[in-house]
Amino acid sequence: MFGPFRLTNPLSGGLLWKIPWRLSRHQKYRQRQRLRKVDNIIATLDSALAKQGESMKKVERWKEEMPTEAEMLAKDKYTVFDRKVKRYRKGIHKVPKWTRVSQRLNPPGF
Repeated sequence: MFGPFRLTNPLSGGLLWKIPWRLSRHQKYRQRQRLRKVDNIIATLDSALAKQGESMKKVERWKEEMPTEAEMLAKDKYTVFDRKVKRYRKGIHKVPKWTRVSQRLNPPGF
């Protein structure tokens, strides 16, 4: 490996940005806190609209379809469905913008 096509240290060491294959306990804790914050916002919005005697279709639909953080299985909190992965699940931290996008529903059976 001498000459003009010599490898540099960063290139020969594998991936430059390595993502661990599972979440740390701190990442899991922050993920649960994010889910709870969204639940609190929905509950606050619903109670404020109920005091005024109003309702919104989107809030009602969210409450019907989306489980709360306490109702979710650990599998659904920390992983998402991906048809390209061997067991159809991958860690939520490998999804782009995973801290900003709410991933709560997955296909049934997966």
